[in-house]
Amino acid sequence: MTRSAPQLNIVADENIPALEHYFGGLGSIQRLPGRPLCRAQLAQADVLLVRSVTRVDEQLLQGTPVKFVGSCTIGTDHLDTDWLERNGIAWSAAPGANANSVVEYVFCALAALGCDWRERRFGIVGCGNVGGLLQRRLHRLGVQCAVYDPWLPDNPDSTPLERVLRQDVVCLHAPLVTGGPHPSRHLLGERQLASLPDGAVLISAGRGAVVDNSALLGFLRGGGRVTTVLDVWEGEPAINTALLELVDIGTPHIAGYSLDGKLAGTRMIRAAMGLALLGEGNSGQATSEEGQAHTIAVGPGAEKGGFGQLADLLLQIYDPRSDDTRLRQAARGALPMAQAFDLLRREYPQRHEFHHYCIDDARLDKAQRAQLAALGLYEAE
Repeated sequence: MTRSAPQLNIVADENIPALEHYFGGLGSIQRLPGRPLCRAQLAQADVLLVRSVTRVDEQLLQGTPVKFVGSCTIGTDHLDTDWLERNGIAWSAAPGANANSVVEYVFCALAALGCDWRERRFGIVGCGNVGGLLQRRLHRLGVQCAVYDPWLPDNPDSTPLERVLRQDVVCLHAPLVTGGPHPSRHLLGERQLASLPDGAVLISAGRGAVVDNSALLGFLRGGGRVTTVLDVWEGEPAINTALLELVDIGTPHIAGYSLDGKLAGTRMIRAAMGLALLGEGNSGQATSEEGQAHTIAVGPGAEKGGFGQLADLLLQIYDPRSDDTRLRQAARGALPMAQAFDLLRREYPQRHEFHHYCIDDARLDKAQRAQLAALGLYEAE
């Protein structure tokens, strides 16, 4: 006789995809906005599924029947994990789920800026799942990189922060750590920003408060000659619109928002919940929502044999300038910035990762094909 699974009351952030596919049959699923979630909405909940916008702590959960908290994102700074563990509440995040999406965002941002990564030296601040994947991809591309991560001192590219910030492209992927021996909040302040070389590119796609946004605003207002890409901001969702006006590309915390990355997060949390509450093994299976392959070709305007051809291909897949335009329009619109920011995230268009695409263009030379293969794009058969 087979024992049926318990019927669970599941409360989930409305932006988590494929909930019915992965959690259907386990009980009821109630989708709610994640940021304003409150304790009263969890009065009957067994399982809480969130993204990074929900602060999960004693204030939210005290007195509720929640037995499992799953965050379908890579970070944990929004979870009071110590309190969860002291109160016997199982929890899991989804480390690495959207790492590939964020790395692809970095390369598409460089393509949009016309910044040829083949001719630049990279600095990476934070070398966990995202930064580590970026490092490995840069190595495959034959690009030099220097890494600052005090939690990983044995990294072969380990370099003091001061030298990392002297590189041509500086990518920030550190988690937000507010205490302990290596805090990352405001890791880049006035002094660090001033040390960036003229013409450098600064890309922040980890946690907004790693950069002191007030200091960055002052730096750019003071004529700092640095190209700036911000996907994450202090004070989200009520971001500093004056800073938005000065950055070169600004997006609403969507670097990791590929459909692939979000589905992977849902899948990983389903497996963790099954293990914690149901005694299951790995129960997360891929879903057909992950999409089909598409063929793309270089546009006729891209110069033959140059970086423009590579950039053209990447921007056909994803052009972050479209997200930049939407964010700037929202900042000038009628809605309060916080509401508009969350609306952009909630209504974000479907975006697939590079492996869903293949290249069909005989004009590409061998070196270009090798670069594209290292990025995850392959030739059409």
